[in-house]
Amino acid sequence: MSNDRTRILVVDDEEIVRESLGGWLEKDGYTVAVAQDGPSALEKLRAERWSILIVDLKMPGMDGLQVLDEAKKIQPDLAVVIMTAYATVDTAVAAMKAGAYDYLVKPFDPEELSLMMQKIVGQQNLVRENLVLRQALKKEYRFRDLLSKSPAMQGVFELARTAARSNSTILVLGESGSGKEVLARAIHAESPRSGGPFVEVSCAALTETLLESELFGHEKGAFTGATARRKGKFEAATGGTLFLDEVGDIGGKLQLDLLRVLEERKFHRVGGNEPIEVDVRIIAATNRDLKKAVAEGRFRDDLFYRLNVIPIVIPPLRDRREDIPLLVDGFLERLAVETKKRVDGISSEAMLALMAHNWPGNVRELRNVLERGAVVATGPIVQLGDLGLPTKSESATHPGTGPLASLEDVEKRHVAAVLAHTGGNVSQSARILGIDRVTLYNKMRRYGLRRDGEEVVPETDPTAAK
Repeated sequence: MSNDRTRILVVDDEEIVRESLGGWLEKDGYTVAVAQDGPSALEKLRAERWSILIVDLKMPGMDGLQVLDEAKKIQPDLAVVIMTAYATVDTAVAAMKAGAYDYLVKPFDPEELSLMMQKIVGQQNLVRENLVLRQALKKEYRFRDLLSKSPAMQGVFELARTAARSNSTILVLGESGSGKEVLARAIHAESPRSGGPFVEVSCAALTETLLESELFGHEKGAFTGATARRKGKFEAATGGTLFLDEVGDIGGKLQLDLLRVLEERKFHRVGGNEPIEVDVRIIAATNRDLKKAVAEGRFRDDLFYRLNVIPIVIPPLRDRREDIPLLVDGFLERLAVETKKRVDGISSEAMLALMAHNWPGNVRELRNVLERGAVVATGPIVQLGDLGLPTKSESATHPGTGPLASLEDVEKRHVAAVLAHTGGNVSQSARILGIDRVTLYNKMRRYGLRRDGEEVVPETDPTAAK
């Protein structure tokens, strides 16, 4: 690669230094410009992109460290070299702390200058090549906002792309936090309905009465508090996609109502008599075993078959650990923007811990762990201690590390562990689990758990032992 693509800006208040330094660099094939002071250098930096800034430490008005500080705000990836005639340790330390790549001591040897420039250019080329490679890999392994290189997930992506082109109902199956909503949004974005709305309803967050009104809307006076007509989510999703999250949690009456809509493509608002035609694509999702629920009589078999036209099963993160480095890279890039902090990556020790963790909360848990790490990290590299992962002693009783158990048993133990960890703080526990408080309360009732994570002990009849 020729050096003329590397643009170097030299800043010094002495004309002889600017001319001699610029001349040496031009002989090496670099594109060079000069500035006589800090303000004019910053003006050039705002106008054009530069690869390297060489700036004198001692200048009247604005010194080199001030120029360095402002230059990094304009072009954060700029390599800055400080020139100084005062070669003290303090000067070097101050320059490095401020973000300088290196420093040169006046008078300096042209050969030393050439070697330093070659080193910087070589490093910048490696960074650029690495970025291009990472972007190419992400494009290859990406389905909208989903990233994976595992064969199982690549199969999910392929099926989702095919299903997106149809108008068929899709049932997304997978554990909590595995990315069911993200996949549903990706399918909508890839579908002919992408110009229409994507409307989400959490079926577990509302009572059956409220969910009925939420889905179908209501007429004025339909019930106490219904002071005006209100359109429901089905009408809001007209021309687009309606995502029914946690559909396995809906009650018997609503199961029948939903079945009728799927069969007839029309419905009535609560308290209304006029049939309303519906033009929506349904994507439903659940972490429950619907076949088992049908067998136990808790879910209508006819509704199950209506929803299960195209089933898509998302594998848990523990079954596709090869995705963890790719996901970590993607999450850290977003977190650097969100937290407004420099986050360059994680330590090898931290990555090993992430690879070894069982991930009962799946991708959502991984994202939450990395967010904590990015927030508490004191440097640009997230360390193992920043992640807050369980210690080995805690992991010994962690779900998934003991004998094989059912999904419900694993979930029950994990919910109990989180409640115990937070001291019974339901709001904090819900945030850690990545669910809302209503869903957590439902799980606590279902599994018979108290706020402290212990099981509810049923009251016994004192006369029974007699």
